[in-house]
Amino acid sequence: MTVGTAADVAAALRDADAVTILCHVRPDPDTLGSGLGLGLALSELGTTVEVAYPGTLPLPASMVGLPGSELLVDADAVIGHPVAVAVDAATLGRLEGLAGVFGGAAQRIVIDHHVSNTGFGSVDFIDASADCTAALVLQIVDELGVELTEPIATCIYAGLVTDTGSFKWARPASFPVAARLLEAGVDGAKWSRQLLDSHAFAWFGVTSAVLAATQLVPAAFDGEGLVYTTVPHELLSSMAWDESESLIDLVRTAREAEVAAVFKESDPGQWNVSLRSKTGVDVTVVARAFGGGGHVRAAGYSATGTAEEVTAALLAQCTG
Repeated sequence: MTVGTAADVAAALRDADAVTILCHVRPDPDTLGSGLGLGLALSELGTTVEVAYPGTLPLPASMVGLPGSELLVDADAVIGHPVAVAVDAATLGRLEGLAGVFGGAAQRIVIDHHVSNTGFGSVDFIDASADCTAALVLQIVDELGVELTEPIATCIYAGLVTDTGSFKWARPASFPVAARLLEAGVDGAKWSRQLLDSHAFAWFGVTSAVLAATQLVPAAFDGEGLVYTTVPHELLSSMAWDESESLIDLVRTAREAEVAAVFKESDPGQWNVSLRSKTGVDVTVVARAFGGGGHVRAAGYSATGTAEEVTAALLAQCTG
């Protein structure tokens, strides 16, 4: 592993004839915006680019229409070029079925902002002080000497606005970045609405059921409090994955709890667990205890069992 900078990544990419860019499974706007934004920049240099994510599910409606979508290829159609880039993937496992494509590349570049990422490339540009991976991609675009066009800026904005919760928990450095992106022509109102404030009508019914099942555990985390809920498979399967991600932002608003958790049953007995904290609890500690990772204030892990078993395991971890 080589700890790299934006300049190192640009140097590795500048002379590449063809590049494969890989986003993580169930892509969110940060991984997809990072992948497409970097892909568009490389295309400006005449590089052949393919962008892909694992699985066969179509993109959620909120991300359809992002610039650069013509660079997307199905996972089973990926060529696998000599230079491969993983964007916003905290571990190789987040690439799932495309992990072999990444591992088989002669030059393997990791661009990420997760504090739990220990590096798995030949060049690792990892900066946990960045609010999103897309902001790191912007640094690379600058190092490549590519003009920040409106399409590239829009892709980067998608990652920035979503990973900061519409700037609710943005660091100071993110605001000049946002200003620069808007000045480049991004329609901030349009993309904020599409990415954050647009849901299918069925989402309201699912949300109602999920919120009705929410539980409060005041004693958890040394009295800081935990609020959690479960989303059974039959409910989760009626939502796009980006809409299911928005549930944690509703649950975390409980005033009485420092930490929020949402258990999502992706397949019967298989759960993806999202963790969020407000100020004082490092949820990566909890996530790592279950084999996961993430950020200090936003992390996650996978679990197997019944709803009662997986929630009991978390309660034992945070109340013991």
